[in-house]
Amino acid sequence: MSFTPLVRSLAHASILRAWLTQLDEQPLQLKGLTRLAKGVVTSALAQQAEHSLLVITATLEEAGRWSAQLEAMGWSAVSFYPTSEASPYEPFETESEITWGQFQILADLIQGKSGLAIVATERALQPHLPPPEVFRSFCLTLEPGQEMALKTLGQQLARLGYERVSLVEREGQWSQRGDLVDIFPVASEWPVRLEWFGNELERMREFDPTSQRSQDSIPQLVLTPTGYGPILQPALLDQAARLPQVVQDQLSQEEAPEGLRRLAGIAFEQVVGLSAYLQPQTMVVIDELEQCRAHGQQWVNHAEDQWQTFQEEYPESLLLHRPFGEVIPDLEGFPQIQVSELSTVGSGIDCNCRSITAIPHQFGQQAKAIREHRQQSAQVWLISAQPSRTVALLQEHDCPAQFVPNPKDFPAIDRLRETVTPVALKYTGLAELEGVILPLFNQVIYTDREFFGQRTLATPSYVRKRRRARSRQVDPNLLQPGDYVVHKAHGIGRFQKMETITVDHETREYLVIRYSDGLLRVAADQLNSLSRYRATSDKPPALNKMQGKSWEKTKNKVKKAIQKVAYDLLELYAKRAEQR
Repeated sequence: MSFTPLVRSLAHASILRAWLTQLDEQPLQLKGLTRLAKGVVTSALAQQAEHSLLVITATLEEAGRWSAQLEAMGWSAVSFYPTSEASPYEPFETESEITWGQFQILADLIQGKSGLAIVATERALQPHLPPPEVFRSFCLTLEPGQEMALKTLGQQLARLGYERVSLVEREGQWSQRGDLVDIFPVASEWPVRLEWFGNELERMREFDPTSQRSQDSIPQLVLTPTGYGPILQPALLDQAARLPQVVQDQLSQEEAPEGLRRLAGIAFEQVVGLSAYLQPQTMVVIDELEQCRAHGQQWVNHAEDQWQTFQEEYPESLLLHRPFGEVIPDLEGFPQIQVSELSTVGSGIDCNCRSITAIPHQFGQQAKAIREHRQQSAQVWLISAQPSRTVALLQEHDCPAQFVPNPKDFPAIDRLRETVTPVALKYTGLAELEGVILPLFNQVIYTDREFFGQRTLATPSYVRKRRRARSRQVDPNLLQPGDYVVHKAHGIGRFQKMETITVDHETREYLVIRYSDGLLRVAADQLNSLSRYRATSDKPPALNKMQGKSWEKTKNKVKKAIQKVAYDLLELYAKRAEQR
């Protein structure tokens, strides 16, 4: 959330409100934007309009960079919609991680969730999904108080493709023991235990699959299919006459033929792209339109070669590929923004953003540049993983700045902005950040790259993010004195009480946590650093020291153990491969 106050500042600018008025009439073209500027400007536009955001990029790598960047810009959820580079007509199934990642986002969309930011490549606009009403019919929503026979529940889970087992261990499984039903949803971090009384669902609780212990209750559970097979098979049976006899025989024997998803053009009267699932209040951003067009055309050419062979076997199938120019009209009706980095590309509004030259460890020169920005009444933002050190180094060179620990402390930030004092905010994400000057907004952003020459070591690849288990999250309303919690930096502590503290006429609530060498106060609006402690035995844990190294040693020990397990698995797989 480091960029939340910056996005809020841009959202209140008069030029941005004028752009929103223009968006009501026609697409907006913004050029001369660096990667970071693209993120903050488009986030400000969408959040000011109270819209969700869909960003379309040319490549998976660029989508990964956008996704990491948007994590810090005040969105309630940021999702990376995965797509495959393969042709839609090839006879093999998409990886389950990609399918489950898509279903997780589609489920959020059909529930009408707001405040979402979704990043995808241009491939997401291609026809690859069943119509929304079909997908909705294959989603099962469960809530306490709902009535359903256990036999009916079992039939529904089988319809969605869940496998019945004696003990739930991995995603896509379910089990039943009397009135207890355990389900491991394909989009969740932890499985869920359903407790029934007759035909009434009394309670739903997450549970730890390792210890099988029940954890916190959850108010709702939305189950999606475990793959495209459960959706496609019944639809294909209805269209059996249009299929080759060998495929008909496989379906009649409940055997899914290889590459079932390529038959979507036969199963449905219409195959749609991601745009068909979007809520009306969604703003669409196309990043580097010409790159999207060129990259999309390469894929279309490859798919066209496969289509010629596929059509001979399935002559009645719909096309599952379309030129990029034909999928863009699907976005009509949504506010659209086209952004590009080069000022010389096409027409549109030139934002004239400029990257800041990196001069690592030359704090005197950077302080001088920041003082010059202040003289021009520009607001300077210092986004850093070590903001206190950054502020101290600037103050040593007669450049006042102030670190605001809470990025949502808008009154304090607004007072600093009134005096044009540089505001330092802590950043803990993995995005590749580069300082930029936003002349149209009179704002300047400095990052650790300019001060220390630091860059992220993360690679912009797709890793599916499961919904975080509710039981891992710290809820101040549920904590009781004596409960154990885990702080990322300090380790295991014991919650004592909630405390209200007023500083400079500002009142905030804090969680008071006892460690073996003192007390730690954590602001109630900054709980991301805390998680619930889960006991593995009845013996209470030992409290860590805030100043000691035992917690760091524990984390390093766990890392080494995980690395050893990974190494042993690779060695085992290699030996098995040699034996074959």
